[in-house]
Amino acid sequence: MRSMMKKDSAVRLTMFALLAISLAFATVCRAQAQTQTDASQPSAADLAKRIDDLEKELDALKSQMAAQPAAAAATSAPAPAAPAAPTIASLLGPTTISGFVDAYYGYNSNQPITRTTALRNFDINSSQFGLNMIELVADKSPDPAASHVGYHVALGFGEAMNLVNSTETPSPHAPGTPVGAVPSTITNFDQYLKEGYLEYLVGKKLQINVGKFVTPAGAEVIESKDNWNYSRGLLFSWAIPYFHFGMNAKYTFNSKFSLTGYLVNGWNDSVDNNSGKTTGFSAAWTPNAKWSLTENYLVGPEQFNDNADFRNLTDTVLAYTPNAKLSLMANYDYGHDHVPNFVTTGYNSTVWWSGIAGYIKYAPNDKWYLATRGEWFNDHNGFETGTAQQLGEWTLTAQRMLASKIMARLEYRRDMSDHNVFPYRNSDLGPPLSPFGPVGSQNTITLGMIYAFSSADAK
Repeated sequence: MRSMMKKDSAVRLTMFALLAISLAFATVCRAQAQTQTDASQPSAADLAKRIDDLEKELDALKSQMAAQPAAAAATSAPAPAAPAAPTIASLLGPTTISGFVDAYYGYNSNQPITRTTALRNFDINSSQFGLNMIELVADKSPDPAASHVGYHVALGFGEAMNLVNSTETPSPHAPGTPVGAVPSTITNFDQYLKEGYLEYLVGKKLQINVGKFVTPAGAEVIESKDNWNYSRGLLFSWAIPYFHFGMNAKYTFNSKFSLTGYLVNGWNDSVDNNSGKTTGFSAAWTPNAKWSLTENYLVGPEQFNDNADFRNLTDTVLAYTPNAKLSLMANYDYGHDHVPNFVTTGYNSTVWWSGIAGYIKYAPNDKWYLATRGEWFNDHNGFETGTAQQLGEWTLTAQRMLASKIMARLEYRRDMSDHNVFPYRNSDLGPPLSPFGPVGSQNTITLGMIYAFSSADAK
């Protein structure tokens, strides 16, 4: 700015000097014209031309002075913009970090002295608060246009993870370990790992995963936030496995049909309990936006050090969404196994179980929904629950979204059996310490709170 002011002052002084010189020169010329009459005197036309030339020079100087501010404004570059602050998405790149916190309060009308609700998964606490699960997930999907390699790692803590990994092959020094168990230094090495696998995309349609992953069977999953009801149903708890360790390959034929093959250690085994392997497939068909059908089949040896007796599981899930507010779903399971010396009356006894579940969800808006579930489960030999019985349950769940991130669920559930298997008050103590005995039903009320988050929301 100071340099511009200096230039402006110099131009003004030059203009005034030229003006003074022209005036003086014009005066001298006029005087000479009056006193000299010889032929060498400049004519009046010459003087007029000189004056015109000086005026043109003055006009040119004025134009330069007027153009200087505009030129200065045009040549002065704006200040460079400050670099954008880094975001979570830019720091993570193609990786997404997500997770949730799931806590609840449970009440059982039978008021069992153990403060534990029988024949349930995860929401087992009665008359107390409980931490169902805390999960943290790192996920990178393979990209056919860039890296064909991806990964998925999900760490979990809480009552749910303790139960999911409770069936791992125990150390040979643990109580109840089968005779002849081989010592293992890696037993339960993945206690807090819900899932962890590598993904590789072959072309655009075939994806291969290797590691630990949840089972494809069932209509419900381990995470409460991804189910319609807060509690897990009878089929989830007793008819199907939680996870597998091995590999799977999924081929997507088109947007409507895909087929996945499995080769895994078995049911809920990161460390296998025999040298056999479980195989199976999952076929998913989505003919349109309203209907979907998934058929799963798993077969393989699941008994300790027994490669000859096979367990079979058939699982079917059918879903129908007639409109944006109403959703329907049904699930059917049938399983059977050969279990040596399971009962004292025979050898290589065949055990089987089956069940069916129906789900209805109605969401009038994006803040509220009501969901109901009804189930029947037949544990024909008592292989799954410990008692040969037929179980039923009915559940009603109301969800309200709070602050767009917190799921608040209030749930009523009634469990029933054709045997007295549900503890009542201090019935677990038995006579003569307790005047009560087990009963054939239980009623529970649960309030669950789930907070979910994802780095994708920060993009």
